[in-house]
Amino acid sequence: MVFRIVPEYQRLVRFTLGRYDGAPRGPGWVWVIPFIHGANTVDLREEVFDVEPQTCITKDNAPVTVDMLVFMRVVDPESAVLKVQSYRLAARGMAITTLRAVVGDMALDDVLAKREQINSLMQVRMDEVTDRWGVKVNAVEIREILPPRDIQDAMSRQMSAERNRRAVVTESEGTREAAVTIANGNRDAAILNAEGQKQSMILGAEGNRQAAILNAEGFSLALQQIYQVARGLDDRTMALQYLDMMKTLAGGPSTKWVIPMELTSFVQSFTRNLAASASPSGRDGQGPAQGSGTEGNGQPPSGT
Repeated sequence: MVFRIVPEYQRLVRFTLGRYDGAPRGPGWVWVIPFIHGANTVDLREEVFDVEPQTCITKDNAPVTVDMLVFMRVVDPESAVLKVQSYRLAARGMAITTLRAVVGDMALDDVLAKREQINSLMQVRMDEVTDRWGVKVNAVEIREILPPRDIQDAMSRQMSAERNRRAVVTESEGTREAAVTIANGNRDAAILNAEGQKQSMILGAEGNRQAAILNAEGFSLALQQIYQVARGLDDRTMALQYLDMMKTLAGGPSTKWVIPMELTSFVQSFTRNLAASASPSGRDGQGPAQGSGTEGNGQPPSGT
């Protein structure tokens, strides 16, 4: 009789005389009698195995090399022992065939671009098969996908062309945005210049209006002053002004004069004024002469 200690992460599937005795054993102490009991130990921890690079043919007949990792865990030790000879080997073979089937249903561009979709399909299809073995496939992760050399070269040229296209598009967009910005700036500057010119013209017109008003007011005041002065002028002053004008005309180079008819009336008026002013002076001059002579009858004054 032998005692076997089964850890927490393991289970012991025991057979008595070749017959399964009912249930997995463990953890703890398990009786195992030599030649009577047979036992298989099953690990319940999640384990991972890698699938070596596999050459698969895509839907558009392009060969690609794919390698991946498979994460799985035994959930039913009884089925993992009784229903499959080696669940690890069976899971590996299932992963290879499922990978080729999934890749064969997709085009090359989809295989290269839809890695997450391939992982999900692989997990679902493998789990449907391994479930009857008591094994749960938790995840499938593709590590690398390698297309042929000529396809890699074509992809490199395509990526280079795509980068060049993006660079040209980015440059053209930058040029367009710069042109739009410059145009907007010129438009705003033109608007500001127009507004400035408008304000300047308005201010200039306002200044001219005020200057005209002030000039008119000044001219009106000057006319009023002239009128006030002109009201005090008499005929003599006007006659002297006309004579002064005639003197100026006489000193000029002109040989023809146009004399207004009013000048004769002013001359006649001036002559009368001179005669009127001269008659008292004549009488004053004759007074002494008469006083020194005899009286009207030829006699000397009586006072002598």
